[in-house]
Amino acid sequence: MATNDAVLRLLLVDDRLEDAEQMTSTLRNGGMAVRPQRPDTVEELRTLLSGQSIDLVVAALGATGISFDVVIREVEASGKDVPVLAILETLEERTLLDAIKLGARDIVLRNQPLQAQAIVRTEAEAVKARRSLRVLESQLRETERRCDALIASSRDPIAYIHEGMHIRANEAYLEMFGYEAFEDIEGLSALDLIASSHADGFKQLLKRLSKGEAPPKQLEIKAVDANGSEFDALMEFTSATYEGEPCVQIVFRPQLVDASMAAELEALRSRDTVTGLSNRGHFMGELEQAVAAAAAGKPHQALLLVEPDNYDALMSSIGMTHTDELLTQLSARLSAALDENTLAGRLSDHRFGVLCSAHDYKASQAQAERIRAAFKGQIIEIGDRSLTLTVSIGGVQIGERNALISPLVSRAETGLQSAMGVGGDRIEIHDPAARDRAEEERIQAWIQRLEEAIAQDGFTLHYQPIVSLSGEPGETYEAYLRLKGNAGEIIQPNTFLPLAMEQGLGPEIDRWVIRKAITVVAERQKAGKTTTLYVKLTPETISANDRLGADIAQWVSEAGIPGERLVLQLHEPAVFTHLKAIQVFAQALHGVGVRLALEHFGTGLNSFQLLQHIDADIVKIDRSYITDLSKNPANQAKVREMAEKARSLDKVCVAHYVQDAGSMTVLFGIGVDYVEGDFLASAGPAMNYDFG
Repeated sequence: MATNDAVLRLLLVDDRLEDAEQMTSTLRNGGMAVRPQRPDTVEELRTLLSGQSIDLVVAALGATGISFDVVIREVEASGKDVPVLAILETLEERTLLDAIKLGARDIVLRNQPLQAQAIVRTEAEAVKARRSLRVLESQLRETERRCDALIASSRDPIAYIHEGMHIRANEAYLEMFGYEAFEDIEGLSALDLIASSHADGFKQLLKRLSKGEAPPKQLEIKAVDANGSEFDALMEFTSATYEGEPCVQIVFRPQLVDASMAAELEALRSRDTVTGLSNRGHFMGELEQAVAAAAAGKPHQALLLVEPDNYDALMSSIGMTHTDELLTQLSARLSAALDENTLAGRLSDHRFGVLCSAHDYKASQAQAERIRAAFKGQIIEIGDRSLTLTVSIGGVQIGERNALISPLVSRAETGLQSAMGVGGDRIEIHDPAARDRAEEERIQAWIQRLEEAIAQDGFTLHYQPIVSLSGEPGETYEAYLRLKGNAGEIIQPNTFLPLAMEQGLGPEIDRWVIRKAITVVAERQKAGKTTTLYVKLTPETISANDRLGADIAQWVSEAGIPGERLVLQLHEPAVFTHLKAIQVFAQALHGVGVRLALEHFGTGLNSFQLLQHIDADIVKIDRSYITDLSKNPANQAKVREMAEKARSLDKVCVAHYVQDAGSMTVLFGIGVDYVEGDFLASAGPAMNYDFG
């Protein structure tokens, strides 16, 4: 049941291994996925800094093995953007100033876990942001170079205007106005290319642009070329930058059709032909403008995603031939429920978007309620069928702090899926400024849904094969938890599992999964199948019930299956904080042959040292070592080392998350016992993998 987060690659410089392990546990207890390393010598520190990608260095200010000033010197010599944090025992003015003077970015207090977690998280996010910014700046420079090349070769007449003057124009622009070279119009006012009959209006436009007002999208105007000949044209404006300076990009298009036909063509370009709403391209363009406005400080905007509940069942009822008719009626009801400050668009087959341009949270909620009410209890006539349907709505308020397209759409999508997962006919709008109010209703609905699933067998398991590289007999699968939706759809665990853990439902769900897995193994045994199931188990479940080990032993005995057919997986980074309870748990399980596996193995400072305290039978190498294994010699060496050491300790070694043929080829010769991943087969509801 554990979830995977982005890994924080950490260098810990401390004299005592126990202190370094304590700092690692402190950070993991704060929800950070940490891959720590601890150099013993300056040479090892230098090698790690030069040969690997390190995010953060946390070093004890008073360390003697590798002194703090040496750490700073080596990090600076590496030339990498790696912040160094100083570990202090107590907060004193003198030691704080010493650390900052030596070059520490900040300090962490060894015995203040919340402070340490907050500082490390902040610095990790900061270095990630700086690295992302450098990548974006590089991509921007490359994009600008390509755009400049495209503009130069474009057949559209394009120019850039700064403070009313030309600073760039392509060949098509020069040709249209009868100039031979850009030098002929460089510094020339754009007003000089406008006929006198339209000069006053264009002059007012330039004044508004100079005050920072947004340019209009289009402007019909009469232009004049170098010979004084006038012609009708359409100017299109876009805010832009050129060589770092803010400017306006203009495209001059000769008017080859009359204004009414041009408007009709523009409408056709932006409308969905089935529903009459904005098409996806136009809607996303408007959303981008809304996000840009939010980044500049404009408040009270929102994105809503609307989707009919149980759409597959609806289509089965009316048939594919009536799809367009259904979509037409859906869009008509949606449009009728919108106020004047909204734009609706069709985003995919049966998903609609609503962009609210003057709505605070209450107004967005009210708008969503009007949409929901437009469908609930209403009858829709499709062919010879009369239908009733409901819709679910997920949304997000757009603000300065979340003004990015991808996270916004993802957050609205999460709200939509959550609303549908709870049963549909619901609204979930995320408001960063009113999170507590918005989240409470969602949390309570999910708690009720999950409690019902536990009591009424509302979960199901999917299975992914784990394949022996040495041809061991029998079949082995890992069981993955899924939630059944009201209409038979399957809900992924990342939708509900984090909330279940937060609300203390994890132990009950774990018990359901274990009992279900034992039942499945017993059923397969009766069918003549020798099946082994791996099941995830959180250490918190073990600590919450000191009888869990005895209960599992009893369930296995009652089912009449060999205990070795059940493998319980524990999250290695969390085991240290529940060590005593897990030791007692392991003793009870080994009495009936049930095996233990440590997953995410290799993320600790010394993972094999943990096996001295926990008698695990299986180690599952963390996915971060397996991703793109064929392209990473360092990870290949590390996986080989772990596989060889596991074999020497008589432990089974499993490579998880094998995604490509190259990694699979490497694993064949590296010494692991079993492999698992989508390259072999994805998780599914049936156990039908051919192990032969």
